Amino acid sequence: MKKFLVTGALGQIGSELILALCERYGAKNVIITDKCPKPKGDFLSGCRFLEMDVTNEKQVAEIVEKFDIKVIYHLAALLSAVAEAKPQLAWDVNMNGLYNILEVAREYDCSVFTPSSIGVFGPSTPQYKTPQDTIQRPNTIYGVTKVAGELLCDYYYKRFGVDTRGLRYPGIISYKTLPGGGTTDYAVEIYYEALKNKKYTCFLKEGTYLDMMYMPDAINAAIDLMEADPAKFKHRNAYNITAMSFAPEHICAEIKKHIPEFEMTYDVDPVRQAIAESWPNSMDDSAAREEWGWEPKYHLSKMTEDMLKELKKKLKL
Repeated sequence: MKKFLVTGALGQIGSELILALCERYGAKNVIITDKCPKPKGDFLSGCRFLEMDVTNEKQVAEIVEKFDIKVIYHLAALLSAVAEAKPQLAWDVNMNGLYNILEVAREYDCSVFTPSSIGVFGPSTPQYKTPQDTIQRPNTIYGVTKVAGELLCDYYYKRFGVDTRGLRYPGIISYKTLPGGGTTDYAVEIYYEALKNKKYTCFLKEGTYLDMMYMPDAINAAIDLMEADPAKFKHRNAYNITAMSFAPEHICAEIKKHIPEFEMTYDVDPVRQAIAESWPNSMDDSAAREEWGWEPKYHLSKMTEDMLKELKKKLKL
């Protein structure tokens, strides 16, 4: 059985990906790492946890060699809003960290999954049904690092034969972990506030459409891509994927079907609003559907029903 390494495993995606990997491949075959200390409780699902800084190439190489890692899910990164506040750190983590992972993968013959994002697009990108191959001129440091990361992964595949694969994720919604500083965080926060306080103040303005996805679909997409037959790939490192596109008032309306007294107001954050307006309203994910069978299972109403049900349990309401 192949051994898997997950970097940034304590983040929003990583914390749920490790559970899926353990279920599919066995906990003994999944090594999880993060720069943060090991959390308490049974969060890790029996996996071995190691503290690791992806900007330390020697440390990465030692772990890959010691555990005979063959597949790396590289999730360690600073997200959009946090990256904009700390651009120098964002470059170090997002770019130098990725470079180290790719160098180690080249040396030890590993496959690498790297998530990209709708952040790779900018104001000059077509906003509706954004094509798979289109203009990428982002105006955030997060977007710059993600575009550069896509190109770097392409280079390592073409130049060195490293099996690199990746997805352009939209905003991701989850009930298990809190968001980590992204522009689409409102779509997670709103469910918590609806259940706890019956009201929410949104930091994006009405009419701000963004692509979104429920976490189960995001996890399945990553694993399915890594298990897909590469002979069918026309693209490789940056597949557009999406499940739904909506604005804040639409998610509010869905919540009100379950919590009629819920109310939402607006207090627009100019930084995150500007980032959101530079991103697509919707993406064309036909390449992923055609080349490796991508198909989401959740839409807004189904996701809202599940989010509220699971959060009630989590919050003991």
